[in-house]
Amino acid sequence: MSDVAAVEQLVVKHQELKKEISKIIVGQESVIDQILLSVFSGGHALLIGVPGLAKTLMVNTIATALGLYFKRIQFTPDLMPSDILGAEILDQNREFKFIKGPVFANIILADEINRTPPKTQAALLEAMQERSVTVAGHRYQLDLPYFVLATQNPIEQEGTYPLPEAQLDRFMFSINLDYPSFQEEVDVVKSTTTNKTSKVEALFTAKQIITYQEVIRKIPVADNVIEYAVDVVSKTRPHKEKATEIVKEFVDWGAGPRASQNLILAAKAHAAVHGKFSPDIADVQAVAPGILGHRIIRNYKAEAEGFTIDKIISSLL
Repeated sequence: MSDVAAVEQLVVKHQELKKEISKIIVGQESVIDQILLSVFSGGHALLIGVPGLAKTLMVNTIATALGLYFKRIQFTPDLMPSDILGAEILDQNREFKFIKGPVFANIILADEINRTPPKTQAALLEAMQERSVTVAGHRYQLDLPYFVLATQNPIEQEGTYPLPEAQLDRFMFSINLDYPSFQEEVDVVKSTTTNKTSKVEALFTAKQIITYQEVIRKIPVADNVIEYAVDVVSKTRPHKEKATEIVKEFVDWGAGPRASQNLILAAKAHAAVHGKFSPDIADVQAVAPGILGHRIIRNYKAEAEGFTIDKIISSLL
């Protein structure tokens, strides 16, 4: 199949996929869009939302519709690296045998990742970056596609271990989950308080997803679009000459080069699922809030004056 045919097929499959997910998940369209862009770009996503917004159900539904193997890890203060990676044990023949941990799946839901100490958070880092884990000196490859979706509760900060900036930067998207609208909540209550259940069909295979990821990487990008993406990221750095007045006043640290790479990759995916064969500046602008939000660190003045990250990003775009 040619790359052009693959993009055309992806548009149709993407629409079918969203329809399938909507059997279970009511609303939250922009959240689902960003998660799917992350999957097709081969990135990871951080979901920020209060409890009870169906984060686990959403990820499970998406994994089922994508035909991928799903595991949920509940992060707690006593969780050890071996609890998620796996460990070597002595079998009855007195030989060491590796028992795989829950990290060996296609889609991992890292629930409340900020509840666990840095040592365990870091254990997930190698899996996210290298698509492999090292246990007792042995390296084990993870099955592709591999996608980590971590969740954080923005309310409770007591007894949590905030993710360091270097680790936050590994996430392609940071996605804020909001409360449903009145009508959406009515629909949720109607659909979840009866015996009626909907079944989600798998529309993809792991191999197909890898093929689409490869096609998206091949999509050509005009120089002016790349320059625009790099320009937007450069403007977030308060100590550089390109920084805007708002950034100099309200930002402590800006985004690194990984933000520019992710902007272009996500813009390619955004263009592909909308049937375009090359991204334009509008595609970069569409994905920018989710990609820059967790990479810009506000200063005390911004917090005191209630100047949000969203306001800073929209001023740059």
